[in-house]
Amino acid sequence: MITSFRDKYHFLSNFYHTPLTWEGDEYPTIEHAFQAAKTDHPEERRRLRETPSPLVVKRLGRKVTLRSDWEQVKLDIMADLLRQKFTRYPDLRDLLLATGDLEIIEGNTWDDRFYGAVWDETEQRWIGENHLGKILMRIREELRSA
Repeated sequence: MITSFRDKYHFLSNFYHTPLTWEGDEYPTIEHAFQAAKTDHPEERRRLRETPSPLVVKRLGRKVTLRSDWEQVKLDIMADLLRQKFTRYPDLRDLLLATGDLEIIEGNTWDDRFYGAVWDETEQRWIGENHLGKILMRIREELRSA
């Protein structure tokens, strides 16, 4: 089981430097592109694209003008960006495939139970929807089948 996107598995992180394209613009990380995808406002997208730190971009993304369909499209956008990352960069594709059948959980301490999961000491298990981990495992299976 992979429960941390650090060290050996840092390449799974959306903060990992992998330039990619979203709606015609190049972004330095998935985090940059994903936060920019939240808004239809070109100036907000530009500001996010030009911010050096993915951590700062994540914080700024909480303050953008959300597009009206965000809740309906956000998981598809995340999947599209991750698919681009692991098809555009063969070395990263190989690393993802090398995880075999390990369960991928975006374990975190910032209480993100939608994209990730948090460790519950009382129940001794991961709690959360873990959408990011599920998308990564789905893409791994797609790549394996290709």
